[in-house]
Amino acid sequence: MSASSLPQPPPAGITVLQSSGLPSRTTNPYLIQLLASLPPGLRVEYFSMLRALFSGYDVFHVHWPEYLVRHRSRLGTAFKQLGALLLLLKLWATRTPVVRTLHNLQPHEGSSRRERALLAWLDRLTTVWIRINATTEPRPPMTVTILHGHYRDWFASMPASQPVRGRLLHFGLLRPYKGVETLLATMANVADAEVSLHIVGNPATDGIAEEVRQACRSDNRISATLRYVEDAELASEIGQAELIVLPYRQMHNSGTLLLALSLARPVLAPWNQANAAIADEVGPGWVFLYRDELDARVLAETLASIRHRGAVAPPDLSARDWDKLGRQHHEAYAAALRAAKEG
Repeated sequence: MSASSLPQPPPAGITVLQSSGLPSRTTNPYLIQLLASLPPGLRVEYFSMLRALFSGYDVFHVHWPEYLVRHRSRLGTAFKQLGALLLLLKLWATRTPVVRTLHNLQPHEGSSRRERALLAWLDRLTTVWIRINATTEPRPPMTVTILHGHYRDWFASMPASQPVRGRLLHFGLLRPYKGVETLLATMANVADAEVSLHIVGNPATDGIAEEVRQACRSDNRISATLRYVEDAELASEIGQAELIVLPYRQMHNSGTLLLALSLARPVLAPWNQANAAIADEVGPGWVFLYRDELDARVLAETLASIRHRGAVAPPDLSARDWDKLGRQHHEAYAAALRAAKEG
Protein backbone atom coordinates (compact mmCIF):
# COMPACT_ATOMS: atom_id res chain seq x y z
CA MET A 1 0.00 0.00 0.00
CA SER A 2 1.24 3.48 -0.84
CA ALA A 3 -0.45 6.65 0.31
CA SER A 4 0.34 10.28 1.00
CA SER A 5 -2.35 10.59 3.70
CA LEU A 6 -4.17 8.23 6.02
CA PRO A 7 -7.90 8.91 6.41
CA GLN A 8 -8.69 7.21 9.70
CA PRO A 9 -8.36 9.41 12.81
CA PRO A 10 -5.50 8.33 15.11
CA PRO A 11 -6.31 7.10 18.60
CA ALA A 12 -5.20 9.11 21.60
CA GLY A 13 -2.49 8.07 23.98
CA ILE A 14 0.08 6.54 21.62
CA THR A 15 3.59 6.23 23.11
CA VAL A 16 6.37 6.46 20.51
CA LEU A 17 9.99 5.61 21.21
CA GLN A 18 12.21 7.66 18.92
CA SER A 19 15.55 6.16 17.86
CA SER A 20 17.27 9.43 18.79
CA GLY A 21 18.36 10.38 22.28
CA LEU A 22 17.28 13.36 24.36
CA PRO A 23 17.68 16.49 22.18
CA SER A 24 20.74 18.66 22.77
CA ARG A 25 22.21 21.76 21.10
CA THR A 26 23.85 19.59 18.42
CA THR A 27 20.73 17.54 17.61
CA ASN A 28 19.63 17.74 13.98
CA PRO A 29 17.00 20.54 13.81
CA TYR A 30 14.85 18.28 11.64
CA LEU A 31 14.30 16.03 14.65
CA ILE A 32 13.67 18.87 17.08
CA GLN A 33 11.11 20.46 14.75
CA LEU A 34 9.43 17.11 14.15
CA LEU A 35 9.11 16.41 17.87
CA ALA A 36 7.74 19.91 18.52
CA SER A 37 5.16 19.48 15.74
CA LEU A 38 3.60 16.27 17.08
CA PRO A 39 0.06 16.87 18.37
CA PRO A 40 -1.02 16.69 22.03
CA GLY A 41 -2.00 13.26 23.25
CA LEU A 42 1.03 11.61 21.72
CA ARG A 43 3.76 10.69 24.19
CA VAL A 44 7.38 10.71 23.02
CA GLU A 45 10.17 8.73 24.65
CA TYR A 46 13.85 9.25 23.77
CA PHE A 47 16.16 6.39 23.01
CA SER A 48 18.51 4.59 25.33
CA MET A 49 19.18 0.90 24.96
CA LEU A 50 17.91 0.24 28.49
CA ARG A 51 14.66 2.07 27.77
CA ALA A 52 14.27 0.32 24.42
CA LEU A 53 14.76 -3.11 25.98
CA PHE A 54 12.92 -2.77 29.28
CA SER A 55 10.17 -0.14 28.95
CA GLY A 56 6.81 -0.29 27.22
CA TYR A 57 5.93 1.72 24.11
CA ASP A 58 3.47 1.36 21.26
CA VAL A 59 5.62 2.28 18.26
CA PHE A 60 9.36 2.44 17.57
CA HIS A 61 10.25 5.26 15.14
CA VAL A 62 13.64 4.84 13.49
CA HIS A 63 15.77 7.56 11.93
CA TRP A 64 19.22 6.72 10.47
CA PRO A 65 19.22 3.09 11.68
CA GLU A 66 22.98 2.68 11.25
CA TYR A 67 23.48 4.77 14.40
CA LEU A 68 21.86 1.98 16.41
CA VAL A 69 24.71 -0.37 15.50
CA ARG A 70 27.79 1.87 15.15
CA HIS A 71 30.33 3.26 17.59
CA ARG A 72 33.74 4.89 17.29
CA SER A 73 35.48 1.87 18.85
CA ARG A 74 35.31 -1.83 18.02
CA LEU A 75 34.26 -2.72 21.55
CA GLY A 76 31.56 -0.05 21.54
CA THR A 77 30.30 -1.31 18.19
CA ALA A 78 30.16 -4.88 19.51
CA PHE A 79 28.09 -3.79 22.53
CA LYS A 80 25.74 -1.68 20.41
CA GLN A 81 25.20 -4.52 17.97
CA LEU A 82 24.47 -6.94 20.79
CA GLY A 83 21.94 -4.47 22.17
CA ALA A 84 20.42 -4.04 18.72
CA LEU A 85 20.06 -7.81 18.37
CA LEU A 86 18.21 -8.00 21.69
CA LEU A 87 16.02 -5.07 20.67
CA LEU A 88 15.09 -6.72 17.39
CA LEU A 89 14.18 -9.87 19.27
CA LYS A 90 11.94 -7.83 21.58
CA LEU A 91 10.25 -6.00 18.69
CA TRP A 92 9.62 -9.32 16.94
CA ALA A 93 8.36 -11.12 20.05
CA THR A 94 6.06 -8.29 21.18
CA ARG A 95 4.92 -7.42 17.63
CA THR A 96 5.76 -3.78 18.30
CA PRO A 97 5.32 -1.87 15.03
CA VAL A 98 8.34 -0.09 13.55
CA VAL A 99 7.99 3.17 11.64
CA ARG A 100 11.04 4.04 9.58
CA THR A 101 11.86 7.40 7.99
CA LEU A 102 13.85 6.94 4.79
CA HIS A 103 16.34 9.78 5.15
CA ASN A 104 18.74 7.78 2.98
CA LEU A 105 18.20 4.73 0.79
CA GLN A 106 21.21 3.07 2.44
CA PRO A 107 23.96 4.14 4.87
CA HIS A 108 26.47 6.46 3.22
CA GLU A 109 29.59 4.86 4.63
CA GLY A 110 30.55 1.20 4.34
CA SER A 111 29.17 -1.41 6.71
CA SER A 112 30.15 -4.82 8.03
CA ARG A 113 28.36 -8.08 7.32
CA ARG A 114 26.98 -8.15 10.88
CA GLU A 115 25.66 -4.58 10.54
CA ARG A 116 24.01 -5.37 7.23
CA ALA A 117 22.32 -8.44 8.72
CA LEU A 118 20.94 -6.47 11.67
CA LEU A 119 19.67 -3.64 9.48
CA ALA A 120 18.11 -6.11 7.05
CA TRP A 121 16.16 -7.67 9.93
CA LEU A 122 15.04 -4.21 11.05
CA ASP A 123 13.81 -3.61 7.48
CA ARG A 124 11.77 -6.81 7.61
CA LEU A 125 10.19 -5.71 10.91
CA THR A 126 9.23 -2.29 9.54
CA THR A 127 5.46 -1.78 9.38
CA VAL A 128 5.29 1.72 7.87
CA TRP A 129 7.94 3.44 5.76
CA ILE A 130 7.94 7.24 5.64
CA ARG A 131 9.44 8.64 2.46
CA ILE A 132 10.32 12.32 2.69
CA ASN A 133 10.12 12.93 -1.03
CA ALA A 134 7.63 11.48 -3.49
CA THR A 135 10.32 10.15 -5.87
CA THR A 136 11.44 7.46 -3.41
CA GLU A 137 10.31 3.99 -4.48
CA PRO A 138 7.54 2.74 -2.14
CA ARG A 139 8.42 -0.22 0.07
CA PRO A 140 6.09 -2.94 1.36
CA PRO A 141 4.03 -3.43 3.40
CA MET A 142 3.05 0.27 3.58
CA THR A 143 4.68 3.53 2.48
CA VAL A 144 3.41 7.03 3.25
CA THR A 145 4.76 10.33 1.97
CA ILE A 146 5.55 13.02 4.55
CA LEU A 147 7.80 15.68 3.07
CA HIS A 148 10.95 16.93 4.78
CA GLY A 149 9.99 20.09 6.64
CA HIS A 150 11.52 23.53 6.10
CA TYR A 151 13.75 25.50 8.48
CA ARG A 152 12.14 28.93 8.16
CA ASP A 153 10.72 28.96 11.68
CA TRP A 154 13.96 27.61 13.14
CA PHE A 155 15.99 30.56 11.80
CA ALA A 156 13.26 33.22 11.84
CA SER A 157 14.61 35.08 14.89
CA MET A 158 18.18 35.30 13.59
CA PRO A 159 19.42 38.41 11.77
CA ALA A 160 19.75 38.09 8.01
CA SER A 161 23.03 38.77 6.18
CA GLN A 162 23.43 40.23 2.73
CA PRO A 163 25.06 38.08 0.03
CA VAL A 164 28.66 38.83 -0.94
CA ARG A 165 29.28 38.89 -4.69
CA GLY A 166 31.15 35.77 -5.78
CA ARG A 167 30.92 34.00 -2.41
CA LEU A 168 30.36 30.24 -2.69
CA LEU A 169 29.52 28.22 0.40
CA HIS A 170 29.62 24.51 1.19
CA PHE A 171 28.37 23.67 4.67
CA GLY A 172 27.36 20.78 6.89
CA LEU A 173 29.14 17.74 8.25
CA LEU A 174 31.99 17.09 5.80
CA ARG A 175 31.55 13.43 4.89
CA PRO A 176 33.20 11.56 1.99
CA TYR A 177 30.03 11.27 -0.11
CA LYS A 178 29.41 15.03 -0.09
CA GLY A 179 32.16 15.75 -2.60
CA VAL A 180 34.03 18.61 -0.94
CA GLU A 181 37.19 17.34 -2.66
CA THR A 182 35.47 17.78 -6.03
CA LEU A 183 34.55 21.35 -5.13
CA LEU A 184 38.10 22.18 -4.05
CA ALA A 185 39.51 20.75 -7.28
CA THR A 186 36.95 22.75 -9.29
CA MET A 187 37.89 25.98 -7.52
CA ALA A 188 41.48 25.50 -8.67
CA ASN A 189 40.21 25.85 -12.26
CA VAL A 190 38.11 28.98 -11.61
CA ALA A 191 39.96 31.91 -13.17
CA ASP A 192 37.70 34.65 -11.78
CA ALA A 193 39.55 36.29 -8.88
CA GLU A 194 36.23 37.64 -7.56
CA VAL A 195 34.94 34.13 -6.81
CA SER A 196 35.69 32.84 -3.32
CA LEU A 197 34.80 29.64 -1.48
CA HIS A 198 34.10 29.16 2.20
CA ILE A 199 33.79 25.69 3.75
CA VAL A 200 31.87 25.43 7.04
CA GLY A 201 31.47 22.19 8.95
CA ASN A 202 33.04 19.50 11.05
CA PRO A 203 35.19 17.06 9.01
CA ALA A 204 34.21 13.41 9.40
CA THR A 205 37.80 12.26 8.80
CA ASP A 206 41.30 13.62 9.31
CA GLY A 207 41.92 13.14 5.60
CA ILE A 208 39.10 15.50 4.62
CA ALA A 209 40.28 18.08 7.15
CA GLU A 210 43.82 18.04 5.79
CA GLU A 211 42.65 18.28 2.18
CA VAL A 212 40.61 21.37 3.01
CA ARG A 213 43.49 22.97 4.93
CA GLN A 214 45.87 22.29 2.05
CA ALA A 215 43.48 23.95 -0.39
CA CYS A 216 43.26 26.99 1.88
CA ARG A 217 47.06 27.24 1.97
CA SER A 218 47.27 26.93 -1.82
CA ASP A 219 44.54 29.42 -2.76
CA ASN A 220 43.78 32.56 -0.74
CA ARG A 221 40.25 32.63 -2.22
CA ILE A 222 39.42 29.49 -0.19
CA SER A 223 38.77 29.66 3.56
CA ALA A 224 37.32 27.22 6.06
CA THR A 225 35.70 26.95 9.48
CA LEU A 226 36.31 23.31 10.35
CA ARG A 227 34.09 22.83 13.38
CA TYR A 228 30.49 22.62 14.43
CA VAL A 229 28.97 26.11 14.26
CA GLU A 230 26.01 27.41 16.21
CA ASP A 231 22.81 28.27 14.35
CA ALA A 232 23.29 32.06 14.36
CA GLU A 233 26.76 31.75 12.85
CA LEU A 234 25.51 29.26 10.27
CA ALA A 235 22.62 31.55 9.29
CA SER A 236 25.08 34.39 8.81
CA GLU A 237 27.37 32.26 6.64
CA ILE A 238 24.45 31.10 4.47
CA GLY A 239 23.13 34.64 4.12
CA GLN A 240 26.51 35.91 2.90
CA ALA A 241 26.71 33.29 0.15
CA GLU A 242 25.76 34.21 -3.39
CA LEU A 243 25.47 30.48 -4.10
CA ILE A 244 25.39 27.30 -2.00
CA VAL A 245 27.26 24.47 -3.75
CA LEU A 246 26.43 20.83 -2.92
CA PRO A 247 28.47 18.54 -5.22
CA TYR A 248 27.28 15.34 -3.51
CA ARG A 249 28.21 12.01 -5.03
CA GLN A 250 25.12 10.50 -3.38
CA MET A 251 22.07 12.72 -2.96
CA HIS A 252 18.52 11.60 -2.44
CA ASN A 253 17.21 13.68 0.47
CA SER A 254 19.13 16.75 1.61
CA GLY A 255 18.30 18.77 4.68
CA THR A 256 21.20 21.03 3.70
CA LEU A 257 19.48 21.96 0.43
CA LEU A 258 16.22 22.73 2.24
CA LEU A 259 18.04 24.74 4.90
CA ALA A 260 19.60 26.93 2.20
CA LEU A 261 16.22 27.41 0.51
CA SER A 262 14.62 28.22 3.87
CA LEU A 263 17.06 31.14 4.12
CA ALA A 264 16.36 32.10 0.50
CA ARG A 265 19.77 31.26 -0.92
CA PRO A 266 20.11 29.62 -4.36
CA VAL A 267 21.63 26.15 -4.52
CA LEU A 268 23.72 24.29 -7.11
CA ALA A 269 23.36 20.50 -6.88
CA PRO A 270 23.62 17.42 -9.11
CA TRP A 271 20.60 16.48 -11.20
CA ASN A 272 18.45 13.62 -9.98
CA GLN A 273 14.71 13.07 -9.77
CA ALA A 274 14.46 14.19 -6.15
CA ASN A 275 16.35 17.44 -6.73
CA ALA A 276 14.44 18.11 -9.94
CA ALA A 277 11.16 17.71 -8.05
CA ILE A 278 12.28 20.24 -5.43
CA ALA A 279 13.35 22.66 -8.17
CA ASP A 280 9.86 22.45 -9.67
CA GLU A 281 8.19 22.73 -6.27
CA VAL A 282 9.95 25.87 -5.01
CA GLY A 283 9.77 27.81 -8.28
CA PRO A 284 12.33 29.07 -10.80
CA GLY A 285 15.62 30.68 -9.91
CA TRP A 286 16.43 28.76 -6.72
CA VAL A 287 17.68 25.25 -7.48
CA PHE A 288 20.25 24.94 -10.28
CA LEU A 289 21.09 21.41 -11.40
CA TYR A 290 24.06 20.07 -13.32
CA ARG A 291 24.64 16.69 -14.94
CA ASP A 292 27.86 14.67 -14.99
CA GLU A 293 30.73 16.32 -13.08
CA LEU A 294 30.91 19.74 -11.47
CA ASP A 295 33.38 22.02 -13.24
CA ALA A 296 34.39 25.68 -13.43
CA ARG A 297 32.08 26.32 -16.39
CA VAL A 298 29.04 25.16 -14.40
CA LEU A 299 29.96 27.45 -11.51
CA ALA A 300 30.43 30.44 -13.82
CA GLU A 301 27.17 29.83 -15.69
CA THR A 302 25.21 29.41 -12.46
CA LEU A 303 26.55 32.64 -10.98
CA ALA A 304 25.68 34.43 -14.23
CA SER A 305 22.14 33.01 -14.12
CA ILE A 306 21.65 34.22 -10.55
CA ARG A 307 22.85 37.72 -11.41
CA HIS A 308 20.60 38.00 -14.45
CA ARG A 309 17.44 36.31 -13.15
CA GLY A 310 15.90 39.55 -11.88
CA ALA A 311 13.32 39.64 -9.10
CA VAL A 312 11.93 36.22 -8.20
CA ALA A 313 9.34 35.08 -5.68
CA PRO A 314 10.71 33.49 -2.49
CA PRO A 315 11.06 29.70 -2.58
CA ASP A 316 7.63 28.08 -2.17
CA LEU A 317 7.98 25.78 0.83
CA SER A 318 4.31 25.83 1.85
CA ALA A 319 3.97 22.05 1.41
CA ARG A 320 6.60 21.61 4.13
CA ASP A 321 4.94 23.41 7.05
CA TRP A 322 5.53 21.53 10.29
CA ASP A 323 2.00 21.65 11.71
CA LYS A 324 0.80 19.59 8.75
CA LEU A 325 3.79 17.22 8.97
CA GLY A 326 3.21 16.63 12.69
CA ARG A 327 -0.37 15.52 12.06
CA GLN A 328 0.78 13.24 9.25
CA HIS A 329 3.32 11.57 11.55
CA HIS A 330 0.61 10.98 14.16
CA GLU A 331 -1.52 9.33 11.46
CA ALA A 332 1.43 7.18 10.37
CA TYR A 333 1.95 5.92 13.94
CA ALA A 334 -1.75 5.08 14.18
CA ALA A 335 -1.62 3.24 10.84
CA ALA A 336 1.33 1.18 12.09
CA LEU A 337 -0.60 0.21 15.23
CA ARG A 338 -3.66 -0.78 13.22
CA ALA A 339 -1.57 -2.84 10.82
CA ALA A 340 0.17 -4.62 13.71
CA LYS A 341 -3.18 -5.51 15.32
CA GLU A 342 -4.67 -6.69 12.04
CA GLY A 343 -1.59 -8.72 11.14
